[in-house]
Amino acid sequence: MRDDYARVRAATEALVAGLPAEDLVVQSMPDASPAKWHLAHTTWFFETFVLRPAGGGYRPFHPEFEVLFNSYYEAVGPQFSRPRRGLLSRPTGAEVLQYRAHVDAAMHELLAQDGPPWLGERVRLGLEHEQQHQELILMDLLHLYAQNPLRPALRASAAPPSSRPAPSLRWCLGPVGVREVGHAGAGFHFDNEGPRHQTLLRPYVLASRCVTNAEYAEFVADGGYRRSTLWLSDGWAQVQAEGWTAPLYWYLSEGTWWQTTLGGPRPLDPHAPVVHVSHYEADAFARWAGARLPTEFEWEALAEAAPVRGNFVESGRLHPTAAEPPPRPESQPAQLFGDVWEWTASAYLPYPGYHPPEGALGEYNGKFMSNQMVLRGGSCASPRDHLRASYRNFFPPRARWPFTGIRLTKDA
Repeated sequence: MRDDYARVRAATEALVAGLPAEDLVVQSMPDASPAKWHLAHTTWFFETFVLRPAGGGYRPFHPEFEVLFNSYYEAVGPQFSRPRRGLLSRPTGAEVLQYRAHVDAAMHELLAQDGPPWLGERVRLGLEHEQQHQELILMDLLHLYAQNPLRPALRASAAPPSSRPAPSLRWCLGPVGVREVGHAGAGFHFDNEGPRHQTLLRPYVLASRCVTNAEYAEFVADGGYRRSTLWLSDGWAQVQAEGWTAPLYWYLSEGTWWQTTLGGPRPLDPHAPVVHVSHYEADAFARWAGARLPTEFEWEALAEAAPVRGNFVESGRLHPTAAEPPPRPESQPAQLFGDVWEWTASAYLPYPGYHPPEGALGEYNGKFMSNQMVLRGGSCASPRDHLRASYRNFFPPRARWPFTGIRLTKDA
């Protein structure tokens, strides 16, 4: 556990190593947070839910940090306003790193002892929470850089073009009948991944890969953003209100589509999966294509036997790339993990028999089960060991700044 703790904490700091202080403090929109805040909040999590309840004479780094870096845990106490996090010029980035070092030292000391019986489970939750924020840091930095006419890059080597064309689209037959879904086994999982339960799957086929930029560009060229009949009512209202004409970060230059990435401006890669689309856009594209989005259980039923293999944050690409050639057997879909989080048709709701944990940690997932849609599979910004087939991510249907994409399905 000590090694895992050191590895995950170091990975977070490596994402922002060498960035100027200005990049760490700016907040580009209310849904995003400054990178400095993420560094502090993930530290606050260990201080609040591990070190304080463990006792042992732990000395908090700063009394005001309990409020400044509390995200949404009402049972813990008040929080600094989320839309105003970018106003926190203090503590400085250097002071936040000192805060991290202070908590890390206390955690290493605690983990070297025989701690309370809940310690291992609580630390694992904190590490998985930190890995979620690693992806949020990349999402929020990209959104920040996209507002800047200078179009800065996080890493110039990121987002290289695909080294191969996207394979032809095939349709993979999914399992049917009554199926068990949800997390199984003794490994870590978030509370929203269970209890395991039965669901009925009717005959369906799932696309062998994600929708590509080239395929999505056909939707754009065919007037997809001008045809109200393709859109859910709320989605069409969002198109009108926000002036959407293409995925987030696409822009035209001399008649050619370009894309803002963490590697800076890049010509649109026709073979890579389309990314940074909302659920509304995914649903409209599926309708235009004569298909639909899969339910989360249709996706999981085909993914649970697949290896967690793909393009993750460890590749350093920090951008989706073309799917690999068809796996063997060819009846199995490719690109199920990594590259892009795949929107499903499923609302984010509790599973039958679900009960959130008691106390403040019960606020982690359960209270967000309203007005959100489920995504599956992870992305190019996700750590590989953070993912599994039962993992349920969720965002509001309007969200475009995550690394979100599309996989189609049809009734068979």
